[in-house]
Amino acid sequence: MIALPPAAAVAFLVATAPVALWIAWTDLSQMRIPNRAPLALLALFASVGPFVLPLNVWAWQWINPVVVIGIGFVLNLRGGVGAGDAKFAAAASVFVLPPDAPFVLMLLAAAVLGAVVTHRIVGRLPTLRMAGADWRSWSSPRFPMGFALGPVLVFYLAIAALS
Repeated sequence: MIALPPAAAVAFLVATAPVALWIAWTDLSQMRIPNRAPLALLALFASVGPFVLPLNVWAWQWINPVVVIGIGFVLNLRGGVGAGDAKFAAAASVFVLPPDAPFVLMLLAAAVLGAVVTHRIVGRLPTLRMAGADWRSWSSPRFPMGFALGPVLVFYLAIAALS
């Protein structure tokens, strides 16, 4: 059972899907997540959240990015994730209610697996690879995590909207 109310999920989905998909695209093509993308997510939550969530719930959600950016900072220092990935994860976490966190982490694991497999398969098919011939992710030894992170936010909000 998803804790995020369906009406809130629909509003958040409509607001955040373009940003989340843009993040996936730019990470695939440029191997970077622009700083304005996580800031846009936070601005969207700040402007939409008070209208679709109870104010006490909305206010408590601001703790999530603080916790996630702390974890992301440590992982970044250890070379586990990129700084853009950590910033995006922190910004996206504001949309995830605490009871939904285990589900979102499982969704993230599945999305990362699917994204890695998809990226590797498409990268080996010349016809498909030519569609993004100038993408940096094809030649980088690192994986563009935004390709998984962006869709996870969209999937979570879509599932919550339908529940």
